[in-house]
Amino acid sequence: MRSLDSASTGIAQRQLEYLPRTDYDLIKAHSYAAVITLFLSAIAGLLVALKLTLPELLGNHAALSWGRLRFDHTQGIFFGWLGNAFFAFCYHMVPRLADRPVYSRKLGWGIFLLWNFGVLLPGWALISLGLDNQWLAVQSLEWAEFPMLIDLFAVLGLLLICVQFAGPFVLKRQSGGVYISVWYLVGGAVFSLLAYPVGNFVPAFIPGAQGAAFSGLWIHDAVGLFVTPFVLAIAYYIIPATTQRPIYSHFLSMIGFWFLFFFYPLNGTHHYVYSAVPMDAQKAAIIASVYLGMDVILVVFNLLMSLRGQAAKVASDVPLRFVWTGIIFYLLVSLQGAFQALMPVNRLTHFSDWVIGHSHLAMLGFATFIAAGGIAHAWQRIPHARYNDAAMNWAFWLITVGLLLMFVTLTAGGLVQAHLWASPAPWMDSVRASLAYWWLRDISAVPLLAGFVLFFFGLITGPRSASCNVADPRFHSAMAGA
Repeated sequence: MRSLDSASTGIAQRQLEYLPRTDYDLIKAHSYAAVITLFLSAIAGLLVALKLTLPELLGNHAALSWGRLRFDHTQGIFFGWLGNAFFAFCYHMVPRLADRPVYSRKLGWGIFLLWNFGVLLPGWALISLGLDNQWLAVQSLEWAEFPMLIDLFAVLGLLLICVQFAGPFVLKRQSGGVYISVWYLVGGAVFSLLAYPVGNFVPAFIPGAQGAAFSGLWIHDAVGLFVTPFVLAIAYYIIPATTQRPIYSHFLSMIGFWFLFFFYPLNGTHHYVYSAVPMDAQKAAIIASVYLGMDVILVVFNLLMSLRGQAAKVASDVPLRFVWTGIIFYLLVSLQGAFQALMPVNRLTHFSDWVIGHSHLAMLGFATFIAAGGIAHAWQRIPHARYNDAAMNWAFWLITVGLLLMFVTLTAGGLVQAHLWASPAPWMDSVRASLAYWWLRDISAVPLLAGFVLFFFGLITGPRSASCNVADPRFHSAMAGA
């Protein structure tokens, strides 16, 4: 038995040495930052929810008002949680797919400092201060609330991300084709760099409906050109890496990729149905939303078929289970989005809690589950890192229960609101009818926050992995189905 263990250790060690340099310390730094900011952003979200049921909570201080806490919540999830989670996984994925390290280790630490201490924390601080200067003031734009000065640093960060993670694939010719995760990684990095200024600078200088239309584009580009590509890159990597089988169809994966980047930029205007935005633009956004729903069916079919016959693996491997669940949420939220973009449905649900439930199913369901699976997958493969599988398993179930309770509650409450708004009943009747649903939404924060804490404990407790258990061979294009 000892000789067998020694042989296994030796093989794994040679595999580990064969890998290009992997910056495990940057994986850890971004993962810690991601989970900590996830918890802080969730606390801000809970306070926002509580202020609907307890309006006098936290008094009348401007920094603790409903609006500013909501900005802390949304921007913290976008930059702090998801941004850091994506970058952490890229430091694991890129060396294995490019067969060379990321562009620069020093640049990596520069990106970490810039993203967290040049964008996120100063952005939060300026939201709290509420200054009047044009470049330091909070912007009243959805998913673009950080002041324009912070946006300059964010654009710089996105540019450096292109260099850091797309650079290795440009510097070294890829034999056997480029795997689909690379397409999504490069596409997400480049298109986010191009779309971010459109939604964060242009509306400040173009007034009225035109500025709102540009803002609407970014509302969906933030999800469709930054979040979705990085999340799908993680999913397409983890499934074959865990199951040791190729994806079902590389051809279908490429069709899904091009459909996403062709149709998603048009979607944002469906936030302004029945508005002053030209009706042709509204109809184009609705059509694009429906086509995107069909594209998601194609992508989810490809991912789930790649897991056919792997039910036992999905049940036993917690990171893979996070990814599988996120894929299911991706299908549900995308079909719901295509449905609610239709004008008769939009007329009913717009401004109601139905929309809030939809956005949480996207960012907390689809994006968070796959991002969490990515962190856990990469963490298991860090030599000598602690990992607590039981804590991760409990985190999965608690987050799932909390999300489903929140989504069902907000969806039901939104339909009640929509019904009352369409009736002659006074506005306050809808507020009173919403209170029970809002309290249930508040309660859903308990399993969610507990799940986030346990996820963090899963990274800092438990036995340390040995190098023989964490070696992860280079991702060959043949295995990937490329």
